[in-house]
Amino acid sequence: MDRVFIYWDTSNIFHEAQRLAEEKAEGPGARFRVRLHFENTLRLAHADRPVEKAIAAGSVPPEMRQLWNRMESEGMRVRLFDRGAPDRGEQEMPDRMLQLEMLQDALDYNSDVGIVVLLTGDGAGYIEGAGFHSTLERMHRRGWRVEILSWAHSTNQRMRRWAEQNGVFVALDDFYDSITFMEPSRPGFELAPARAQAELDLSRRQVSH
Repeated sequence: MDRVFIYWDTSNIFHEAQRLAEEKAEGPGARFRVRLHFENTLRLAHADRPVEKAIAAGSVPPEMRQLWNRMESEGMRVRLFDRGAPDRGEQEMPDRMLQLEMLQDALDYNSDVGIVVLLTGDGAGYIEGAGFHSTLERMHRRGWRVEILSWAHSTNQRMRRWAEQNGVFVALDDFYDSITFMEPSRPGFELAPARAQAELDLSRRQVSH
């Protein structure tokens, strides 16, 4: 089956985009002006293949509200969690929810497996048999094809090597200009112009076979 199942760790992808924006010549306050272009990022994930399921999870920083609204308007399920809970890390609940969804889909589609497309670089928990990496391995053993989309600088290297050997790893860095845009500086801050997203070129996007 060539249908894709998309699981998007929004906080991981967005926060690392902020870090990369600071390293590029994007002008003053780049970390706070960079935004993800949802339509291009989603298209990069499914690469014009049929989407069976798309779900995103994250915590609730206000600067991502526009992205969540765009996701929901395009039919993507969005699950948000309060990052202020004192008894758990910011990403613990979103990560666990996404992993549970992946495992449930592995069982529900056991005889009709597809392509799991995971947007995160978080490989924590593997030694304990937990986390995204372990979940991907379980799905792969059941016949799922695996694709990871993440920023090269922040991806767990063990998980990246495994994906390159057993599936596909797509470095979001190669599509930075297409999946991000820059808002202009706010009034009263050092001037920096806006930047629109570039056209997305899928011919450079490796897919699993």
